[in-house]
Amino acid sequence: MSAHGSKKVIYAALAGNLLISIIKFAAASVTKSSAMLSEAIHSLVDTGNQFLLLYGISKSKKAADDKHPFGYGMELYFWSFIVAISVFGLGATVSLYEGIAKILHPHEIQNAYINYIVLSASFVFEAIVWYIALKQFNKERGEASVWSTIKNSKDPTTFVVLFEDSAALLGLLVALFGVYMADQMNMPVFDGIASVTIGLILAGTAIILARETKGLLIGEAASDQLIAKIREIVAEDDAIIGINELRSMHMGPNDVLVTLSLDFNDEVSAGTVEQSVSNLEKNIKNKFSEVKRLYMEVQSLEDHIELIEEFNDENEN
Repeated sequence: MSAHGSKKVIYAALAGNLLISIIKFAAASVTKSSAMLSEAIHSLVDTGNQFLLLYGISKSKKAADDKHPFGYGMELYFWSFIVAISVFGLGATVSLYEGIAKILHPHEIQNAYINYIVLSASFVFEAIVWYIALKQFNKERGEASVWSTIKNSKDPTTFVVLFEDSAALLGLLVALFGVYMADQMNMPVFDGIASVTIGLILAGTAIILARETKGLLIGEAASDQLIAKIREIVAEDDAIIGINELRSMHMGPNDVLVTLSLDFNDEVSAGTVEQSVSNLEKNIKNKFSEVKRLYMEVQSLEDHIELIEEFNDENEN
C-alpha cells in the first residue's frame, strides 16, 4: 500500500475522531452517562493513535545512518504496536473502570435525548471514516480474504485504522442500547453495563492489533510469491547449481532485505561468478522495487551444511 493511501486513511480518521471526541465529552458532562464518557475516551484515544501512526510514518522515512544501517522502516511497526497498547491501556481500562463504578453506584442519565443525538451523529461520522478505511483496505486485499490480508499485510496503518473504526461503530451501538435501556426502561445499571461492554470490545481489538503488529515488529519474511519469483530468476542462470539458502525480512512495508547463499558450478571462472551475481542483483531489484538490499554469498552446498551444523552444535553447547 502506498504511503499516500495510508496517510489518506489516517487523516480522515484523525479529523473524524477529533471532532467526535469533543462532542462526546461535552455530552457526557451534561448527561452524566458512563457509556457516553467511555465513548468520548475511546474517540480521544483513537485521535491520539492517529497522531502516533503519522509520527511512525514520518520516522520510518528517515534515511539510514551508521547506527541504523538498514534504515528506520520498522519505526512504523513499533508505533503501530504502541497504538495497540494504548487502546488497551487507556481506552479499555478506563471504560471498564467507569462501567464498573456505574454498576456499583447507578444513577439516572440526565437529558438523555442529547445522548441519542450525539451517538447517532457520531455513528454517521464514524461510518464515513470506516468506509474510507475499508475502500483502501480492499484495494490492498484484492481477491484475498479479509483475515488472510490482515495476517499477510506488511503495512499495519490501514488495518489498524479499520479495526479501530469497526470497534468504534460497535461501541456506539452498544452505547445507544445502554442509554436507551437506562432512560426508557428506568434501569441506569445498563449505562454501566454498556460501558463495561465497550471496554471489553476495546480490549479484544487491542489484543488482535498487538498480535498482528508484534509479528511485524520482530521481523516477518517477504511474501511466498516474491520468494518464488526470486527462485525462478536464480534458476535461469546456468552457472548456478542451486540455492543453499534464501532468507528475507521486511524492514518496512516497502523495504525487504534478501540474503542468498548460492552454489555455483565448479567449472565456471571467478569472472563468470562475479557477472552472475551482478546480473542477479540487477534483475531482482529491477523486478521488485521493494527489495532494497540483496546480499549474496558463494558457497558449495556441502560447506554450507557443514557450517550450519557447526553453528548449531556450538549453540547447543
